Amino acid sequence: MFTGIVTDIGEVLQVEQQGDLRARIGTSYDVNGIDIGASIASDGVCLTVIAKGSTPRNWYDVQISAETISKTNLGKSAWTVGRKLNLERALRLGDELGGHIVSGHVDGVAEVVRMVPEGDSLRVTFRAPKELAKFIAPKGSVALNGTSLTVNEVDGTDFGINFIPHTQQVTTWGGIKLGDFVNLEVDTMARYVARLREWS
Repeated sequence: MFTGIVTDIGEVLQVEQQGDLRARIGTSYDVNGIDIGASIASDGVCLTVIAKGSTPRNWYDVQISAETISKTNLGKSAWTVGRKLNLERALRLGDELGGHIVSGHVDGVAEVVRMVPEGDSLRVTFRAPKELAKFIAPKGSVALNGTSLTVNEVDGTDFGINFIPHTQQVTTWGGIKLGDFVNLEVDTMARYVARLREWS
């Protein structure tokens, strides 16, 4: 379980196909405090640490299944060496819940369709898959590339997010481009409310 509050910007150091895809991710986390089998959200995808090391810099390895690739932006723009990733370690008992409850189980992929500067901030419009759009509401929460964000407005399958300068600086959102595909996880509460309405 995660909060959608990014705590490090990682970097893809190696990618190798070994049955499943295996990736090595560079991090500023102290790997001595990361257990093998721990979960780390990498661009919003909950991945299991299978190896770790500190030479020449701190890193951890993950395996990524074909199922995960098919449901995430890895299927649209495969991770390549040098790619930056939003990282968050799993929530621990007693941690501050600064964002919203995020599972790290990506629901689908959204596309950046519009970008407009607004003062120092950046207003970005995303296009969600039709089957997920019903779970996105104005002033509700979504997780995009592992970042907990508040929805400003919704128009059909399109929804807008305002990125303040701080968010752009401490995450990978400072490098977002038109046409990019991002991992989308809808708010769990919205999913349960929609399911209850189906039964009422």
